[in-house]
Amino acid sequence: MLPLTTHTLEKLEMLLRTAGYKVRYEKGNFKTGACLLQNSKIIVVNKFSNLDSRIIAITELARELEIDHKLLDEKQIAFLQQLKQTQLEL
Repeated sequence: MLPLTTHTLEKLEMLLRTAGYKVRYEKGNFKTGACLLQNSKIIVVNKFSNLDSRIIAITELARELEIDHKLLDEKQIAFLQQLKQTQLEL
């Protein structure tokens, strides 16, 4: 199981940044999601979500996205593989 800590959130954000995505925290009444905006890969996360919800939402997105392994280092590839094999529980 993936630990729901600030360190995990930082690792997820770094993984996505390395893969070419921008992670933004915005306020509003919306669900977390990923979008492609004018050739920019942007992931928008609800600013008011708690830490657990942020980690779970970003992890679900990272599991679904097509991330080029050539952009990642060995630790990030291992972390991404761990994400794809981990069952998320709240």
